Amino acid sequence: MSNKFQEINREEKIVIPGNMAGWLVENSLARFIVDIVEKLDTSKIEGAYKGGGSAPYHPKMMLSLLFYSYARGTFSSRKIEDSTYESIPVLYITGGLHPDHDSINTFRSRFLTELKELFVEILEIAHELGVFKLGKISIDGTKIHANASKHKAMSYEYAIKLEKQLTEEIEKLFEMAKSPENINESEEIIKEIKYRNEKLEKVVGVKKK
Repeated sequence: MSNKFQEINREEKIVIPGNMAGWLVENSLARFIVDIVEKLDTSKIEGAYKGGGSAPYHPKMMLSLLFYSYARGTFSSRKIEDSTYESIPVLYITGGLHPDHDSINTFRSRFLTELKELFVEILEIAHELGVFKLGKISIDGTKIHANASKHKAMSYEYAIKLEKQLTEEIEKLFEMAKSPENINESEEIIKEIKYRNEKLEKVVGVKKK
């Protein structure tokens, strides 16, 4: 009887890309988050490190790791640590580094206020780029999109309303992070957003605005 399935040979050598980016699809959520975070001002966090001892993990990497994990519904620091060994998008974000759960918890606790503000900035930039869903994080794209389409520039009143909504979304995330045992991480992963490479150059302009 002929074998109708492709043969699997786990001893056979495979050709792998030269870096982790080669493993990711173009519209990867990890790519999108890293590109945004690279444009953010994290000087408050960076300035808190005085130097000496072993070099700490870069705040931009840790910020990207936490936001990506939260956006995908992973809140447990131990599971985030596991993902640095098991998830290709996470390996791309960390550059092959493996922050342990203690390092993740310490970073999260030490810079909680700054992280919440930066998370809101990420959502604001995503909104400006026309993205209304980042993993499991939803932005009210219906009314906001309709409103935004009428105006080239965001009004102050509208900007305040948007920031309030996004802040509430982030507060929900951090509340869920406090009780990871209540999170069903086995539910179907929401389809990743379309990667808008041609629009990422607008991020700096969005931040200035």
